[in-house]
Amino acid sequence: MLRSADPGERDEVAYLAMVHRVGSGAEDGDLVALGDEMAGRLADPEIQARTFAALILAEVVERDMATGRADAEAVLRWRDAFAAWYPAEQDLRGWDDRLGWLHAVAHGADALALFGRSPRLGREDLRGLLAIARERMLAKTDYVFRDQEEDRLAYALALVLSRPELDEYDSVGWLAPLSETFAAGEPGPVPAFATNAMRTLRMLYMHCDRGFLFPEATQGDMTAETTRVGYPEALKQALADVLRLTWPYLA
Repeated sequence: MLRSADPGERDEVAYLAMVHRVGSGAEDGDLVALGDEMAGRLADPEIQARTFAALILAEVVERDMATGRADAEAVLRWRDAFAAWYPAEQDLRGWDDRLGWLHAVAHGADALALFGRSPRLGREDLRGLLAIARERMLAKTDYVFRDQEEDRLAYALALVLSRPELDEYDSVGWLAPLSETFAAGEPGPVPAFATNAMRTLRMLYMHCDRGFLFPEATQGDMTAETTRVGYPEALKQALADVLRLTWPYLA
């Protein structure tokens, strides 16, 4: 049903049921097998199968964080499948009148966020996640992010950048290819990928400046603790330097 072209069956029945089953522990005995199944579906020929597999894979990674029912080898195997899919996905439709929500960018960002929080990933793995997000931003496409897709990707980046394993160089070094791409830009219409990258980086700057909440924080909970990226001032400066290449009036 998670492959179904019927959005009612897929979104309102299968997806919600699987989120409940994973979160309640009903799948704990088969958590690795379920993760492997979802990782395999990232190569499915049907777009809705790929994008909803990413969402369930995120749930599986989160469940492992709570229970330890998987292992590092499995989580990294899933990460590898995700890394092969996310930057390369060509069908970036958000809403489709027939298929409903597809949302590859947003669903992939949600999976990236959970991989970014998993203790199974070490420093080099986290650096790899930053590269995956960057390549998604820079991927050539005619599709301009919408429906807050850039917000979800920026939030995932902020979660990765809050990990203490990353040093200051890691926190800013991943931006270098973005700087090079923007610096090489030519006069004319702004390419969709450049717009996507600019919008994502602007929201990431906001997270660096204001901080952010973990997903489990209750909306409107004034006692929720604000989280910060590891090197906010260095990262804000680096982001401003990149964005100034596209908007020279930035002070």
